[in-house]
Amino acid sequence: MPIHEKSLIRPENLVTHEHLEIEGVDVSGHWSTFITSRALTDYNEQMEEEIGALPGGEFIHRCWQCGSCTNSCTVNALNQDFNPRYWIYLIRLGFEDELLRDKDIIWQCVSCNKCTYACPRDVNPEGVMKATAHWLELKGHTERKPSMTFDEIFADQVFATGKIEDGLVLRQFFKHTKQSLFQDWLIALVRGLAMRLPIGLLMKFGLATLFQPRTRGWRRASAAIAEYVDERKAADRRALRLDAQGAE
Repeated sequence: MPIHEKSLIRPENLVTHEHLEIEGVDVSGHWSTFITSRALTDYNEQMEEEIGALPGGEFIHRCWQCGSCTNSCTVNALNQDFNPRYWIYLIRLGFEDELLRDKDIIWQCVSCNKCTYACPRDVNPEGVMKATAHWLELKGHTERKPSMTFDEIFADQVFATGKIEDGLVLRQFFKHTKQSLFQDWLIALVRGLAMRLPIGLLMKFGLATLFQPRTRGWRRASAAIAEYVDERKAADRRALRLDAQGAE
């Protein structure tokens, strides 16, 4: 799986001689650009296996590096550094340090699934991007951001009650991210709603935030979801051998 794009070669690995003559032929400048050799000893031999064991990454082994995913990618059209084909290449070779250089942009995938429709090998590149982002999180390579906190609060409320109460989500989000509840935009929003919505509906929203109503018959569904989530988290940790590393 060779990589030929010059854009993917790190600038520090390119050497150009301003004045160079070989056997009487002037090869100065552009013609004398060389790629410095390197020896990798710290690669992760299990990286493809680890990401392949996470949801979405199951078919990463099918990739034959045709580039259809990157060519059709919505984000790549705006940012050429976003390159699913290249990252899959790095994952399959175990070049973890190289992959980590792009850890802050792998999360930019918008799940448009154009890459998945274009892939001739059913690799599901969109799923691989999600699995890679999840892998980065599980391995501790990405810092925790407010959006991750919001996702957890949102999901926990659905799992617990089968409902979404926007006021409760916002209140818990501000609490966990240590932000003031009195945001200018939120005050303006509440005022706007108070002026336009019926009093009865506003009271219903307020009571729902306080008492957290539950979808009828949701208790069994909530227990099943909690069991599945625990099983999924345990499976992910086993796939990445995190429990074994903690024991060491």
